[in-house]
Amino acid sequence: MITKEYIITSAQGIHARPATTLIRLTKSYKSVISIKKTDKIVRLNSILNILSMAIKGGETITILIEGDDETIAAEAFDHFFNEELKAL
Repeated sequence: MITKEYIITSAQGIHARPATTLIRLTKSYKSVISIKKTDKIVRLNSILNILSMAIKGGETITILIEGDDETIAAEAFDHFFNEELKAL
């Protein structure tokens, strides 16, 4: 299992557009991918799961990735949170 922490750089946090992008990214991999904020963990397979986290800009979240392609998936999520999220 790979766990990575990210600080949300988008001032709007994770709203519908980035949540949709996260779901598409998750579906590209066989690994089980979840998001954790404080003590709440949800799978990244539903927009409602993601939006229920109410993730705001500046907050820290953790991505949990477990599966055969977890290393490749972790690289893709690094790119999303460090580069793409700023533009959404």
